[in-house]
Amino acid sequence: MTEQFTQAGIPLKPLYKPEDIADLDYDTQLADPGQYPFTRGNRLKTGKGAWIHRELSGEGDPSISNQQIKNLIAMGQTGMDVIGDSPTQGLMDADHPIAEKTAGTQGTSLCRQQDYNDLFNGLPIDSMSTSMSLPPSFGVAGLFTAAEDMGVDPAVLRGSVVNGPFYGEECSYAIHMPFKLRVRLGTDAIEFATKKMPKFHAFLEDTYFIADAGLNIVEEMALGFVEVRHLTRELLSRGLDIDDFAPRIAFLVDCRMDFFEAIAQIRATRRLYARMMKEEFNAKDPRSLAVNIASHTSGLSMTAQQPINNVVRGTVEAMALALSGVQAMEISTFDEAYRTPSKEAHEVGLRTQQILELETNVSAVNDPFGGSYFIESLTNEVETRIWDMVMELEAHGDNEKVADGGVFRNIITNAAGRYAQEMADGTLKKVGVNAFTVPEEEDKLLKEVTSTKIEPCTQQVEKIKEFRASRNMDQVKQSLKDLHGMASQEKPNLIYGICDGYRAGATMGEMAGVMRQAYGRPYDPYQMVTSPIGL
Repeated sequence: MTEQFTQAGIPLKPLYKPEDIADLDYDTQLADPGQYPFTRGNRLKTGKGAWIHRELSGEGDPSISNQQIKNLIAMGQTGMDVIGDSPTQGLMDADHPIAEKTAGTQGTSLCRQQDYNDLFNGLPIDSMSTSMSLPPSFGVAGLFTAAEDMGVDPAVLRGSVVNGPFYGEECSYAIHMPFKLRVRLGTDAIEFATKKMPKFHAFLEDTYFIADAGLNIVEEMALGFVEVRHLTRELLSRGLDIDDFAPRIAFLVDCRMDFFEAIAQIRATRRLYARMMKEEFNAKDPRSLAVNIASHTSGLSMTAQQPINNVVRGTVEAMALALSGVQAMEISTFDEAYRTPSKEAHEVGLRTQQILELETNVSAVNDPFGGSYFIESLTNEVETRIWDMVMELEAHGDNEKVADGGVFRNIITNAAGRYAQEMADGTLKKVGVNAFTVPEEEDKLLKEVTSTKIEPCTQQVEKIKEFRASRNMDQVKQSLKDLHGMASQEKPNLIYGICDGYRAGATMGEMAGVMRQAYGRPYDPYQMVTSPIGL
């Protein structure tokens, strides 16, 4: 008999029996939803609204993205989710010479305060959660100042911003800042939100974006926990109490096609997190122990070949998330292998969630796999493997040296190479790619929609150029000098300086540049733009 494994390499038996969970104690290892250690869910869910329905938005300039979100709300979306384009994620303004050809093509371009005002114009940010895949410091400051301009009390804002200072340089959006400054901006955003936006999750550990490089669930969650633990210690060292901010820690995880492993991943994460917060960080507030988990179904599982198959993949992954009890989800549908979601893909993703909740009865029972010999055994094994890897990584010592020494980079690049090899040799089967393929000329279903190209948003580039020419430069320069001075000191919270910079007319790229200068780095890592304040 050929031995079977999960995608993370965990051996599988053909049959699981009572002896596989003979040592399982219900009260200490499972408990009811809403009770420690929260394996079965961070709260008991009843009725409809089992999770927040949202789809990833972001294309062109902020006004275009604003309309995307309004369209989704009209179709029944219950939470907003926006992603910045590649230049925004890399802290470059749209008119940077490198950014001009990509502005607005993989998300929306957000360079200045007015962009946030345009993005949120007419949207119910006071009553609906707003989730942002943006650089956390600028995302928090942009939402905060936009709320003020809209007459919305920032204290009522709900939602989240991804906050992952460790790994962006390694696998996605390099911002060319030293480790200490990246961590400082991440923790500044959390501390600022704790005091000014107490309902907002500025501590959203985004393991999705590293996982889609090819990591398995053990690697994904181990790297996530290492980062959470580091940021938690940083915040405690500032004098915050664990229960000041821990209730607002959340995870955004990947969801792959290994159905049962995906469920075990989320259950194990809840239990491991609860134990860590209680036993290591001495959290007392029950909300500090019950982590919120959202998920975006895997973009890596989507294929450019036979894109209609991706609708099935997104549905399978969404079902796993519904059964595992996540707080929110977004579905990658048929065109994710090509682009950020089109209008058609948005509708498919949202309707998939609505059908799952309204027509399948899947949300009627909490944690329906609880007590399963297989699921409980797999959950135990996943938890053990995650924690073992966390301890292995922390044994390397100081995280700054570990990051700068390439340890994290090696894990991510090795995983990407492993995934490519598994696809090439057929170890990992993918229908339409290395199994049941069809000639390219016959692969037509949905191809016209998926291959529609998003053109660079030249109007945003021109807007930013015109904006620069119309500003009060004395005011802009003073705000940038003030921010540079704050960054040159250890104590000031830089989010206040970023908010002041936005109000004065400074752009994201300018503010990022002067903070780099304060840490001895070039204003522009590409040496193509000069600093407005010299230095």
